[in-house]
Amino acid sequence: MTARTLAFLFVGCLAAVSATASPEPAPRLAVQRLEDIAVPDRPYDESANADTAVAEAFSRARSQHKRVLIDLGGNWCGDCRVLAGIMELPELRRFLAAHYVIAAVDVGRFNRNLQIPARFGITQRLEGVPSVLIADPDGTLINRGHIAALADARHMTPQAIADWLAQWAS
Repeated sequence: MTARTLAFLFVGCLAAVSATASPEPAPRLAVQRLEDIAVPDRPYDESANADTAVAEAFSRARSQHKRVLIDLGGNWCGDCRVLAGIMELPELRRFLAAHYVIAAVDVGRFNRNLQIPARFGITQRLEGVPSVLIADPDGTLINRGHIAALADARHMTPQAIADWLAQWAS
């Protein structure tokens, strides 16, 4: 083989690896202003069994070859409600459904269901809510150190939130 042939093979291999390694880009959202988002009143079911919901999410994620997105929040939290509304936008909802199995977990006022983040080694008080845990189907947390990135959702654009979620997609 010539050096030129080897160079073409090397570049071709790099292109193939980078094409499979990079996540699908975030959908372009039609809604860009938070004022145009329908913010749900109570996105977190306070009576739900969080352990069961998370276990079911992991089970479905394994069978569907998706990641798990655990949204930790409270109905009192404006940023949590904004995030829930943005995740319901049709373009983002389709994207999330293609890449994640989602479990919304009510943490009350940081006094409920804290066993869920503890499973991932997060035993100190959450930095804020919403906190988003993204894990592989085997339970490996992949966004460690970034779980509170959306805690200021009301000051982010819907597109910025979509872009953040897309970077962790499978």
